[in-house]
Amino acid sequence: MRALHTSDWHVGKRIGRYDRAEEYREVIAEVVELASAEQVDIVLHSGDLFDRPVPPIEAMEGAFSGLVALTDGGRRPVVVIAGNHDSAGFFEALAPFLRGQNIHLVGEIKRPDGGGVLDLETPRGRAVVSCFPFLREGRAFHVWDAVEEHYKQYADRLRAISEAYSEHAGRLAGTDAVQFLVAHFLVGGAKVHGHGAPRGERALHMGEAYAATSEAIPPGPQYVALGHIHAPQPVPGAKVPAEYAGSLLELDFGEAGEAKRIVIVDVEPGLPATVRSVSLSGGRRLVRATGEWQEVLVRDDVRDSFLDLTVVTAGPDPGLADRAREEFDYLVHVRADYPRTESEASARFGKPLDELYAIYYQDQEGVAAPAELLAAFREVMEEVGYATS
Repeated sequence: MRALHTSDWHVGKRIGRYDRAEEYREVIAEVVELASAEQVDIVLHSGDLFDRPVPPIEAMEGAFSGLVALTDGGRRPVVVIAGNHDSAGFFEALAPFLRGQNIHLVGEIKRPDGGGVLDLETPRGRAVVSCFPFLREGRAFHVWDAVEEHYKQYADRLRAISEAYSEHAGRLAGTDAVQFLVAHFLVGGAKVHGHGAPRGERALHMGEAYAATSEAIPPGPQYVALGHIHAPQPVPGAKVPAEYAGSLLELDFGEAGEAKRIVIVDVEPGLPATVRSVSLSGGRRLVRATGEWQEVLVRDDVRDSFLDLTVVTAGPDPGLADRAREEFDYLVHVRADYPRTESEASARFGKPLDELYAIYYQDQEGVAAPAELLAAFREVMEEVGYATS
């Protein structure tokens, strides 16, 4: 049997003022073409289908039309679990309507014998798929009250749930079905690459409180499809083949230059899976560029990429933002980098909040804050009842 593992689509995510709907259509179509070319029997999506719990209509159309296409006319089952960016309730509400098209949405963490483990027919036999959506720290789920004491610590909860799924899936699979675990959590030691810039992973769900040990990967499944980490990589310490497929596009500048992929998994009942990566080319690249103005202008990677630009200057350059916007079609951020003095910092004392924000913006970005941004900031101040002197 051959599976395709994909993850962390984050459909609906923008970058700066730019909508990325066309890029999503392009790269999802690429995944559909690869599923056909590789003749896969099942598709496993390990969470964060959307970027927001309530996605825009256009995002829903793009994502669900892609999932329908991945079924190859209903021939191939597609399993999608909810990640930390998705709404579990939204998934559960839609699940009955999509099941008839062989799309299996699992939003809530369920008992193994109550929808947590799926027994699916594929063109090349049965696949038993354990579905482990994102678990928010401290959440108590009433359906497992009998084993409540096992879940006092987050990592212990993850391990206990995975083990319960593995035991049930093993009994269900017998000797003639393959076993998969599809999950959305962080295993300690996984590498979150980056360049000092924000990344697409939600920082709130990336701390130690949300980290599992490798013991959360049970020995029963023949392949474990994990989501949550956007940098493609094997799962550290796993005793069975397990991979973070990574995100579909470079989502933030912390992912700039990161190769994106799908994972192709070949497996037979009772044997470990073999995995290989297939690169994705869809979507616009992200570039972080630093240098003097003339140095940046001659670079060949800044014209057709989303650009995070730092220009080295001798001092403040009030016209830099306008000049950069005129020069680069896909400019997202621009800032001037120049030495700051102590007198600049001391000049802030006693200033009203909106002026302090303008100074902060100048310090961070190296350019003056746009007038419309300052106007919006003052509206927020008025809305919360902040009185300026």
